[in-house]
Amino acid sequence: MPDDTDPTNPKAPKVRTLDAHALRGLAHPLRIRLLAALRHEGPATASQLAERLGESSGATSYHLRQLAAHGFVEDAPQHGKGRERWWQASHEGTGFDETLMRDADPATRSAAEVFLHEIASIHAQEMNTWLGNSQRWSTEWRQGADLSDFTLRLTAPQAHELINKMHDLINSYRDLGPQEGAETVRLHTHVFPRTSD
Repeated sequence: MPDDTDPTNPKAPKVRTLDAHALRGLAHPLRIRLLAALRHEGPATASQLAERLGESSGATSYHLRQLAAHGFVEDAPQHGKGRERWWQASHEGTGFDETLMRDADPATRSAAEVFLHEIASIHAQEMNTWLGNSQRWSTEWRQGADLSDFTLRLTAPQAHELINKMHDLINSYRDLGPQEGAETVRLHTHVFPRTSD
């Protein structure tokens, strides 16, 4: 089960890079949402996740076991009080290798499409939730949010360089320590070529 943590950057998150087997174990909309919930909100039980995601506890329990079998989640023993099993994410992020989109196995290609479309849907849902609730936040926080897009002319290597620089900058803000007024902040990055007609 490969990890893709950058040893040269101590602030880089622990990332699990998907291979074909792991991708097929993750590529289910509920599994992706369960893993995201554990990463963003911390350890939880199947019942808590079911209530949070509007699913049955039977469904969340089954899919958590499948995620565990593929190494995406694990027991959270520090939370284990009583009979319910607590789960936590095994990694802070997931790395996607685009060669999976061209895999010889059609099941792997299909799983890659499911995974990427679900991630895009989650990003859109998070943005829509922010827009719908932004008035509940202070002016300071509304000014600290961003919804921007840019159009550049780049070569593929330049786009790759830009992505790496953005990731390095974002990772430099990790682990700043306790700060008054700090909130969990989500950042989405999307870099893709657009056909010029």
